[in-house]
Order: sequence, then structure tokens, then C-alpha cells
Amino acid sequence: MRRGVGKADLFASLVVFLVALPLCVGIAIASGVPAELGLVTGIVGGLVAGALPGSSLQVSGPAAGLTVLVYEAVQRYGVEVLGVLVLGAGLVQLGLGVLRLGRWLRAVSAAVVLGMLAGTGLVLVAAQVYALGDAAVPASGLGKLAGLVSLPGRMNPVALSVGAATIAVLLLWPRWRQGARVVPAPLVAVASAALVTGVFDLDVRRVEVRGLVDAVRVPEGADFGRLMEVGVIGTVVAFALIASAESLFGAAAVDRLHSGARTDYDRELIAQGAGNAVCGVLGALPMTAVIVRSAANVRAGARTKASRVLHGVWLLVFTALLPGALGMIPVAALAGLLVYAGCRLVPVREVRALWRGHPGEVAVLGVTVVAIVAGSLVEGVLVGLAVAVAKTAWDISQVQVETEERGEAGIVVRVLGHATFLRLPKLLDALEALPRDREVRLELGGLRHMDHACAAALEGWAAGRGEGLVVSRKRVS
Repeated sequence: MRRGVGKADLFASLVVFLVALPLCVGIAIASGVPAELGLVTGIVGGLVAGALPGSSLQVSGPAAGLTVLVYEAVQRYGVEVLGVLVLGAGLVQLGLGVLRLGRWLRAVSAAVVLGMLAGTGLVLVAAQVYALGDAAVPASGLGKLAGLVSLPGRMNPVALSVGAATIAVLLLWPRWRQGARVVPAPLVAVASAALVTGVFDLDVRRVEVRGLVDAVRVPEGADFGRLMEVGVIGTVVAFALIASAESLFGAAAVDRLHSGARTDYDRELIAQGAGNAVCGVLGALPMTAVIVRSAANVRAGARTKASRVLHGVWLLVFTALLPGALGMIPVAALAGLLVYAGCRLVPVREVRALWRGHPGEVAVLGVTVVAIVAGSLVEGVLVGLAVAVAKTAWDISQVQVETEERGEAGIVVRVLGHATFLRLPKLLDALEALPRDREVRLELGGLRHMDHACAAALEGWAAGRGEGLVVSRKRVS
């Protein structure tokens, strides 16, 4: 039995390695850092996060969902500060896990999460379309979209052909199910592009190779001084929260793919935090649990955490023995891979389901997407959360005013529901419309909640009403 498990995990680790290799390199290039740093994060994701308890089959590494945020941070603070940012995020995750807040991090509006994925996917695709043709990429999200109008005249047609062919392979290869089970589509697409450009010596931009030792940079004392800046602190918190949320949502999805042990969310946070702390010390990219690699791991037959640890070993062996192979990869091919990944980040099916069941949530999703494209990932998520909270407050602030005529006994007015400042105009309009020449009995026992604004307004209305008013606060059973 153990031998069978070992063979299954060994095969699964090779499959995950082949999926992770081009993605690690592509995400690093898209993040504005040396390609080797993406591989370092993949190695740490396997050897460190993979060896710790939490989710037994989930695989960690650099994620496309953080590409936009990392790129913005590198452009603003410089690649030399990246290690401090990632180390700080890892320590925050460790603290959240120790405090057993893992489950609470999953209590985020689904519309905001879907909006984050959609916004990130759109910005990522907009940026990588430029890289498809070896063209310069504008800095801002709106600049990327606006520049698409004049982009065709600035693209290298040879590079564009390589990128388009890469996307075609990514779309067509999975249709051959038997082949796709053995060799993943990302590896076939990128390896084919590297082979063709090498054989025909095509004039396209290739990945710049610096070597693992030269790419790794341990943070220095002066770098930690940047942690006193408000913007840096905000970026650290954003790294930690977004990476944690993505990892925990991914864990829930992976748990649905297999029948083994369920994820311990607090331990998974600790594992992710430990991995990011090590990545920070090495100056590498932040890691999250990645659903693409995790799903490949499960579908390849993995049974234990050995598969994800071994995938880190294979990445380390490749980086140590064949670093020059990276220099053969066309940037346009990696751009095609990330255009494909970015499109898959846009949750079309989930948005359709949300529209059918909760159309109001689509507005929250839309605001989140627009804020991410117009501003940044952090700003978009914060705006989305604010809109989600406001919408929830509006939805639960349902107050109902019922009146009952009792002849000479006067009028009975019952106020039911949640009386908050959001519904105060409706409440006061109903009360002020009552005839002043009749006795009124105001029953508030049906209120489940009344905030200070409504309580003060009711007191003012009652004082102005004078005699002929009886207020009852007896709870309705």
C-alpha cells in the first residue's frame, strides 16, 4: 500500500512540477522581477509550506492573482524592498494563524472576491497583451486599457505570432486528454515556443537569466526602515490578507476535489506564513496556494503531502542544473501563458450564477472591478468591501410601520424590523402623517434593533406630539 502511495505521489509531483515551471517564470516576469525569483518562491512553496500541516494536497507558489499587486509594489518601492514586504506579510499570516483567525478570513463577501479575481484578470491580460508583441507596458491600469488603441502599430509581428501560437496550444492541447494527462499544456506551449524560436533564430525578446545567486537578495537593515512608511505597511497588510484569502478559498475548492483529510485553516495560514517569511528572507515573490497546481496535483492521483514537497525538489534541481534553459524562453510565450491564465481568473460562470440568485451583489462586483482597473488592487478591494458593507446595512435595515384603527380608542402604530438611520426618513414620514387629533399608541416591541439616530428621532417626535401618545416597548413574543 505504501509503495502504491509512493508511486502515485511521485507521478503527481512530476505533473505539478511541469505545470509550475512555466508559471513560476511567467509570473515573475509579469511582476517585474528576475525569473529566478519566481522559481525560488515555487521551491519554498514545496519544501517549506508543502512540508507543514494544513491542507495535505494543496500546492503553493507564486500566483497570478498577486501579480498586479506585486508589480505595483516593485514599481513604487523598488525590487530591493520586496523581501521586506513579503517577510512582513508572512509574519502577519503567522500571527493570524496562531490567533486561530483562519476561518474568519473566509468571511468575505463573495462578490468582492469575484470582483478581485475579475479585476486582477483584466489588468493582467491588458498588461500581457503588450508583452505578446514585445511592446512597452504602461504603468497604470487605465493607461494599459487606453494604450490598446495604438498598440497594433507598436507590436513585433514575430513575437505576436509566437504568443498567439502559445495561446492556441494552451486551448487545443487539453482536448487530447491522454496526452494532457502526461504532459501539461503550459509546458507543451512554452517548450514548443522556445524550440521554434531557437531553431529558426527568431528575433524576439527572451527571458534574461541572471543566475539564482545573483537574483536572490537578503533584505538589509536599511530596508526594514521602510516599514515605518504608511504605504509600505498598507502593502504588507494587503499582501497578507489577499494571499491568505486566496489560499483559504483555494483550500475549500481543493477539499471538494478529493475525499481525504479536510483542511485545517489555521494550520494552513501558519504554513503559508512560514513560507512567505522564508521567501521574504530570500527576497523572492510572495506565495499563495494556487488552485491550478493544486487541481493538477489531485487529478494526477496525489495521496499525501509528499507530492507537493517533491515538486519543490524538482524545481530546485532544475534551477541548479539547467538555469541556462530559462534564457531560451520567449517573453511572448510567457505573455501568452499569462493572458490565458488572466482570462481564466475572470469568473464568468460564478458571475452568471450570482446574477440569477443575487443580482444586487453584481453591483458590488462591478464597483470592485472598476476600482481595481482605475486605481490599484488594494484600493479596489477596500472600495468593494466598503460597498458590500453598505449594501448589507441597507438590506438589513428593513423597517415596517403598521397602523390599526380602533375607533374611539384611537390608533395603534406598530414599528417592526430594524430601525437604523438608513430608514429614518421613511419612519419619520409615517409617524408625522398620523392625525394629531387622535390618541396614538406606539408599540416598539416588534423592533429587533434600533440605533441611536432612530432612538433620538423618536424621542424628539414624541416630545413634539405632546399628550395623547402612549409608547409601549414590550417585546412581541
